[in-house]
Amino acid sequence: MSQNKPKLILTRKLPETIETRMRELFDATLNESDQALTRGELEAAVKTADVLVPTVTDKIDADLIAKFGDQLRLIASFGTGVDHIDLAAAKARGVTVTNTPGVLTEDTADVTMALILAVPRRIAEGDALARSGKWQGWSPTGMLGHRINGKRLGIVGMGRIGEAVARRARGFGLSIHYHNRKPVHPETEAELEATYWESLDQMLARVDIVSVNCPHTTTTSQLLSAERLSLMQSSAYIVNTSRGEVVDEKALADLLAKRHIAGAGLDVYSAEPDIPSALRDLPNVVLLPHIGSATIEGRLQMGDKVIINVQTFWDGHTPPDRVIEAMF
Repeated sequence: MSQNKPKLILTRKLPETIETRMRELFDATLNESDQALTRGELEAAVKTADVLVPTVTDKIDADLIAKFGDQLRLIASFGTGVDHIDLAAAKARGVTVTNTPGVLTEDTADVTMALILAVPRRIAEGDALARSGKWQGWSPTGMLGHRINGKRLGIVGMGRIGEAVARRARGFGLSIHYHNRKPVHPETEAELEATYWESLDQMLARVDIVSVNCPHTTTTSQLLSAERLSLMQSSAYIVNTSRGEVVDEKALADLLAKRHIAGAGLDVYSAEPDIPSALRDLPNVVLLPHIGSATIEGRLQMGDKVIINVQTFWDGHTPPDRVIEAMF
């Protein structure tokens, strides 16, 4: 690679300290408005950038990649997930893709655990009642929820985040069940006293709380279909901090409305920022605005990873967070 500063185009506003460092190291074009770039703006950007720094809100599909200028050889994504990038098209074009894995594990697990607590104990409903001015005071049967101690937690996707959720859940007295492509290391399974289910259907029918922690890929899209969701017990809860596309939202809303599923805690949606009114109108659903990774510390670490990936690539080396070919 040339030793001249590469031209970076950032599609969203990043923490100021990260942007300042990028300006020092690279020829970085910032997005001061923090408004997602339009398709036209994205197309203009990829014709001039050496490095594109997109986020999950940018759709980097095959049509856009076909418009890349010959100088664009790196997509340094600010985020862990890469489902917004057509990896096969990038590979075919000879474009390297990097992400920022590992730094958001604990933050996302914290929010997952918060939802696991909030939904059965009706925390959001209680907050709304307290603010309404209609609360009549304590009563023996007021705002009754369910304890989570002693319940079974079924984790869909036992990767880094799934394991972090399991460790937190163990502290609250939940027993751990999980479905994964393959069992985790025996030592990890023993540490968590976790039960592996090869059959997702069998696990869903037997656990009290389902936590969705798998990435969104072609194989996990609509993984929790209407048929699978209907297998859950009517007393069970579901929490999703992964991607909205993993769950059939319409079926979930219908089952929640009919109380065939007791409640849900959602941080992600299939057509963000749009949240279906069928979900927004339900009292037994806690809705968050995709804040699973939203900590200052996490965002700074993500920015540092982007900088290291860009600098390493521009120096002619393999960036540490290159998306491995097995993911293409």
